This record gives sequence, C-alpha cells and structure tokens, in this order.
Amino acid sequence: MVKDDIEELVESSQGARESRDGVTNQECIKHLRLTDPRDDKKRIEETKGGLLPGLYGWILENSDFQQWRNDPQSRLLWIKGDPGKGKTMLLCGIVNELEKSMVKTDLLSYFFCQGTDSRINNSTAVLRGLIFMLADQQPSLTSHLRKKYNQAGKLLFEDRNSWVAVSDILKNILQDPNLKTTYLVIDALDECVKDLPKLLDFIVSTSSSLTSVKWLLSSRNMLHIEQKLRFTNERTRLSLELKENAEQLSCLHSLQDDDLKDRVRDILRQKANGTFLWVALVVQELERPENWDPLLVVEEVPTDLYQLYDRMVNQIQQLPERHREFCNLMLSIATVAYRPLFLAEIGSLCGLPEDISVLTDNVRKVVAMCGSFLTIQEDQVYLIHQSAKDYLSDKARATIFPSQEITHDKIFSRSLELMSGTLKRNMYGLSTPDFPIDQVQVPVQDPLAMTRYSCVYWVTHLCDSVSGKSMKRDELWDEGTVHTFLKTKYLYWLEALSLCKSMSEGVILVAKLQTLIQGEAKASALIELVQDAHRFIMYHKGRIENNPLQAYGSALVFSPVRSLVKALFKEEQKWIKVLKADIGDKWRRGIKSGWSMDNI
Repeated sequence: MVKDDIEELVESSQGARESRDGVTNQECIKHLRLTDPRDDKKRIEETKGGLLPGLYGWILENSDFQQWRNDPQSRLLWIKGDPGKGKTMLLCGIVNELEKSMVKTDLLSYFFCQGTDSRINNSTAVLRGLIFMLADQQPSLTSHLRKKYNQAGKLLFEDRNSWVAVSDILKNILQDPNLKTTYLVIDALDECVKDLPKLLDFIVSTSSSLTSVKWLLSSRNMLHIEQKLRFTNERTRLSLELKENAEQLSCLHSLQDDDLKDRVRDILRQKANGTFLWVALVVQELERPENWDPLLVVEEVPTDLYQLYDRMVNQIQQLPERHREFCNLMLSIATVAYRPLFLAEIGSLCGLPEDISVLTDNVRKVVAMCGSFLTIQEDQVYLIHQSAKDYLSDKARATIFPSQEITHDKIFSRSLELMSGTLKRNMYGLSTPDFPIDQVQVPVQDPLAMTRYSCVYWVTHLCDSVSGKSMKRDELWDEGTVHTFLKTKYLYWLEALSLCKSMSEGVILVAKLQTLIQGEAKASALIELVQDAHRFIMYHKGRIENNPLQAYGSALVFSPVRSLVKALFKEEQKWIKVLKADIGDKWRRGIKSGWSMDNI
C-alpha cells in the first residue's frame, strides 16, 4: 500500500471526485453503458423466433410511415396496438430498413424497453441507451457527455439526479450543430415503468424544437401516452391493422402435407384477430409431439390471447404433482424477478438439485413444461411477452401464486440460504490482495453462478415481502436470519458484489435495509450493525469496487476501532501487521494519514 491508497480512501469517504481529465472516452462510455441496445434487439428477435420480412414489409408502403420518413415536418410517429399485435418485431424490421437506406451522415439510435428487466424498464435507462449508441457511432459527441462526467465520474449515472443529467446530455447532443438527421426509436413505452411522464415530456419537447430529430415510438393503446404526446401536425399516430399471419407457418416443419397446411392456415387467418403472438403460441403447440392432429388443435384453441393463456395454465395443472409444483414456482419467480434469470439462478431459487451440470438440464426440462410462458436465450429464462407477465400477475394469481409477497419472501429466504452456503473469502482465487477488478476472469465453474442474482436483489425482495401487513417480520429481529447473515457473511457479500460489478447497487441495498428496520422494537442490535455496515460500505466502496480483496485489507485497517464490522471480521485482518495507524474510535468524515504497514 502507498500514499495513493489513503488519498483514494479519503476521497471516497467524502463522497467527492477529482477532475477526470485523464479518463479516456472509452472509460466514460463504459460507465454510461447499461446495455447495448443492438444486443437487446438481436436477443428479442431470436426469442421471438426470428424476423420474417412478411411481418413488417407492409409498413414500408404505408402512407403514415412514408410521411414520417420523408417529410422534414413530420418528426414523430407513434405505432400503437394491443398486446401481441407484433409491435416489437415491426420496429425491429423498421430499424433494419433504416440501417440499409439512410445516408452515411445520418444517425440511428434505438432502445427496446422490457418491463420484466429492471435494467431496461425506466426512463433514465432509455436515454442512456440512446446516448450510448449515438456516441458509439459519432465519437465527437462524447464531448457533451464529458462536461458532466469529468466532474462526477460514474456517479453521474447512478445518483438521484441521473435523469436530470442524462436528459441534459442528450438534449445537448441533439442540438449539436454538426448533427444531421437523427432517428430515435423507442419500443414498448408502456413497459417503461419508472418516470415515463418525464420521458414523454422530453420527447414532446425535442420533437417540437429540433427539426433534425425524428422519433419513432411504439406502445399499447394507452390513453395517458396519447394525451402526453399531444398530437399536432408534426406528430402522427398509426394503429396496427389486421395483417397476414400465415407466413409464420413457413417454419412449421411438422406440416408436410400442402393441403393440410392450407387448411390450418385458413383457420389461423380466421381466428388470429391480427395477434402475432397468438399465432406464435399456436404454432409452438402444433410442434409438440403429442399434438398429432393439427386440425383438431387449431379448431379447439380459443381465439382470445388470454383464453389461450388459460388453456396453457390448465395444461400445467394437469401435470403430475411434483412437476406442477416446480412449474408454478418457476413461473411465479420469473414473474416477480427484476431481471431475466440465468438457468443456474432460477433453478437454485426453485430448489432444483444443486450440481450445476445436472441443474441446467433440469431447468430446461421444467421450462419446457411451462406451457410456452417461458423461453430460453443464451442460458437466460425470459417470459415470452409482457402480456404473459400481466396475465400471470393478475388473472392466474389464484392458480400460480396467490400472493406476490409470499413469492418475494421465498426468493429472499432462498437467496439468504444460497449466499450463506456459497459466499466465502477469495471466491475467484485471486493471487494478490490488490488484484484489480478489470483483470478478473470469471472461472469456468463460477462459484457465483447460482447466487449472482441473489447478491444484488435479496434486500429488494425482502422489502417487497414485508410490504403487506400480514407478513411476519421475525427475520428482521435480533439474531434473525438477516442479523445472522450480516454478522457472518457481510465482507464476503461485499467481495461478491465487487466481483459482480454491483458495488453501487450494494450501497443502495444497505440503505434500503437501514430504512426498512427503523422502528423495529426487537431489532436494536441489528439496527446498530446495519448503521455500521452502511458507514463501512460508504467509506470503502471505491477501494473494494476496484480491488475485491481489499474488503479484508484497507477496508478493515482503516475502519475505526469501534466499528462493529471490524470487530466481527477481525480474524480476516490477522494477515496484516499495522505498524502505525491513527484511525480513531468512531466513524468520521475524514481519515488521518499518519500510518504505515509492512509487507503483506
């Protein structure tokens, strides 16, 4: 350790950041990035079975679309339609066409909202995604980003004022005099569950004042979105009409007989009601080996999407008891999870066998039994559509999971159990105490594979589980499960958060926990420990974030003598010999630098 260690520690303890002039544009863009919308688009297309030109080609000849595309005064087009009408795949197709046809000086940025994924279901994430793609295409635009980033660093995108910051940045980018025509595409506005009014106000403002910017939006038919967009001459609405669905049958390999295929196609045309998702689900059902009579299937299947979901739930309830229980539990967990879960994660939360190689096979089998509600892409489990989440959260709750609070409690309890059995010191076998996070390689057999989600979301599920007055709160009492976990695993959890690159989320989680337990009469010792744990992570976040094993090094050494965390994990400090350290008894704003250490 050298003098720079103390300076960085003091810097983080004061919550301040020095000027970032030395930070590269690449690092700035890296901190901006939550997700790459291009990867999201590819994943969505694969999840929905691939993009068929026949499903979107019609819009290229549509007069409203052509007006938006060619008229400089037409700056906003809103495509609206009911669930399952094909809005997302339509926008995927439009994006492909724009990429092929726009001139080289034009820019295209897009974002696909998904209500089931907390990373991409809020207005700040939308703007961050749009900025990320614009800056990636035209690096000179990063200068607008650096003005604020040089002062705040990555905290610019994480604190309470992040919306204000990123909206100002995007507005400045769109006002850049060197910018040519810029196409901004946002899919599924109705799945932007946080601060949607702010996003709509931003869109309305820029579409009115900036002639070089063209917005293309999609959402369900929602009055509050229509009212916010305040349609004028430069803003156009396009309601999806009934379109041909039969092209989806081109991938139905089980129908070898042309006459049979034509008869099935005719029935689908009559019953589909323009709902592409309905067709996709029926096609999946036709592909099942037990459905040997395709005509019988399409004749019996209900025409309403939610009635089709009813049929799928009824089929699940006819499974053997053990299979049915696993399906119900998996569907309930997938419905309330804050992001799509990896196979190992959802399998562990469901309590399937713990051996990873067996676990993923078991999870795939359970997913296949879940009536087409779930799909797997790159080992992550997704709900097939937002309408499926809506259905499972509402109409099917009595069958699948009567109480969301109970499901949150199950996820919280299982998460604590998994972390308590998994987390330990130096889980990735790093060679030195100051091993940098940027050089960490995830092991092939990742010890965090089953607990990565739990590490980041257990407190949030705990908060949601106690939101109902009827829920028990004994896990929040002294010597309860939370108290025990923090006493025995807190430092190991911080290391895991660093390895998951989620230290900022950890700060928020400890603050949430501190708020949750205030006023608990039987939690005085827990309250005191959480207060100390909050100070600990606030003081040492920067060092642990950059060097995971410093949770046991500088973080312990430079915590005050009376720190509860320091006392609980004093055994982890035995490998350090402190020659001189003027730390003090209690937490305080600054830390004195009169210290030295021998070799570690």
